[in-house]
Amino acid sequence: MMEGLGRAFNVAPTADGVWISLVDSSAVAFVGVGADTYTVQSASDAAGTGAADLAVVDHYAANANANGSTAWTEEEQAAAAAVTIAAGVAVIPVLASQLPAGHTHVRCSSTATGLVTAITHDLNVQRAPANLPAVSA
Repeated sequence: MMEGLGRAFNVAPTADGVWISLVDSSAVAFVGVGADTYTVQSASDAAGTGAADLAVVDHYAANANANGSTAWTEEEQAAAAAVTIAAGVAVIPVLASQLPAGHTHVRCSSTATGLVTAITHDLNVQRAPANLPAVSA
């Protein structure tokens, strides 16, 4: 059986402000850790061409403790490009279908000391980890 990396997901562990390609996946989950404001943008390439705030975030999952010791909650907000958390962790979903025409890349940036991990999922092609494309190139 094939493991999760390459079958179900790919990951960029340190992705604060890094452009993530959605060419090979249907979605990305940005995991923001720490009290901060996290802003999502889209662009047409890895250089950030045509970058614009992506005001599609109307919900996210939150956990008051970054170590997973409490249950997740579903948080709702008016569609916006930013999510602000006072503590813990937020998982911000972005679907490739939510990107404007011609945009293939997204990024999530913290405004201070928050940490961001990008997990692309629903991969278009399943591969062994060594054959996965770089998600931030």
